[in-house]
Amino acid sequence: MDNTPTALFDSYEADFRHTLEGLKEKLETAGTGEQRKSALRRAMIDIDEAEDLISQMEVETQGMPQSIRPQYVGRIKSAKTELGRWRNTAKEVQTASSRDALLGGIPNADDPYGTLDNGSASDRARLLAGTQSLADSTKRLQDSQRVALETEELGSDILRTLRVQREQIEHSRDMLGGAENNVDRADKTLKGMVRTMYKQRFLTSAIVVVLVLLVLFILWRKLF
Repeated sequence: MDNTPTALFDSYEADFRHTLEGLKEKLETAGTGEQRKSALRRAMIDIDEAEDLISQMEVETQGMPQSIRPQYVGRIKSAKTELGRWRNTAKEVQTASSRDALLGGIPNADDPYGTLDNGSASDRARLLAGTQSLADSTKRLQDSQRVALETEELGSDILRTLRVQREQIEHSRDMLGGAENNVDRADKTLKGMVRTMYKQRFLTSAIVVVLVLLVLFILWRKLF
């Protein structure tokens, strides 16, 4: 079994690529009618599965060494971009399917000779307006999803920055503690040297006094 830090990431990425191939095949061969609806349902399942795999890939990058993590984060961003394109394609197919379902019940929708009565024309106008509203809602939803993804990525970057800053602060605190210990040792050494100097000075003074007294005693003996 491969125990390298990137083994699980590579496995999830391979599953993601396989799921994406299946999604691509379903959307490109969606067909029409019920066949298209069935393909869309299976495509949405693939999209959910692909999103789960991306989440697992993101979890795996948290345990990677700093030296290789940016490379794999970039691969995740590429995977999100690619999945986003196919998600948009699925939305377009879904919109087309809804439009076909809405317009499918109206005979001679183009009516080049104006044979539709006013009621049918009004129904067709309402259906077209509903289709446009659905398309606009889909676009707004896609924009909201994009903003959410960008916000999530920004939050992840901020968390990584805060983690690095915390490590730097802890390292600085350890260095400061070591410096304080060195200062304490130097202070103790300096005080010891001062005490030794005073002892030597006292000893020297005592020797001088003794010598002076000895000289005076010798002179006294010679004189008296």
